[in-house]
Amino acid sequence: MAKLISLTYGEALFEVALEKDTLNETFEEIKLVKEALGSNKEIIRLLNHPKISKKEKIQVIENIFQGKVSDDVTGFLVIIVEKERYDKIDEILDYFIAKVMEYKKIGVAKITTALELTKEQEEKLLKKLLDTTKYIQFEINYKVDPSIIGGIIIQIGDRVVDGSIKTKLAHFVKKLKKIQLSDI
Repeated sequence: MAKLISLTYGEALFEVALEKDTLNETFEEIKLVKEALGSNKEIIRLLNHPKISKKEKIQVIENIFQGKVSDDVTGFLVIIVEKERYDKIDEILDYFIAKVMEYKKIGVAKITTALELTKEQEEKLLKKLLDTTKYIQFEINYKVDPSIIGGIIIQIGDRVVDGSIKTKLAHFVKKLKKIQLSDI
């Protein structure tokens, strides 16, 4: 159900922004809203509080965001409150951001290595990702994890390419365990 809600609201905002030719502005504003809500958990608590009226919640949203983001984005947030979907606001905003990034062909990659990469290695990796995917740009999050021993793990969306030595050793051990003495 949560996925359906985020898809419905996120898709509606995407379509309106596309139709009004304000996709880039709306994208930036939604990222600001997400950051503001993420850094101030009190707002989310207030929106979810059962004793605070819907009218007061709408007033809070308008006081916080009016004049800082477009009327369309403020209105969108008000609709979320009116329809009592504020408990799904994070998922709705995430869906919209992901939809815009996919539309603009911006990929998000999580790269895990055993050692920190040099700038040259990062540039080569970025070029390889751009050459082998449909994306024209990437946001890359690098992580160092010595437990993978060596190699690299690349995650783009729900796809994972695991070229770590740790995983290769685990597969090798698994194969060795399958070998029966009669095979030798």
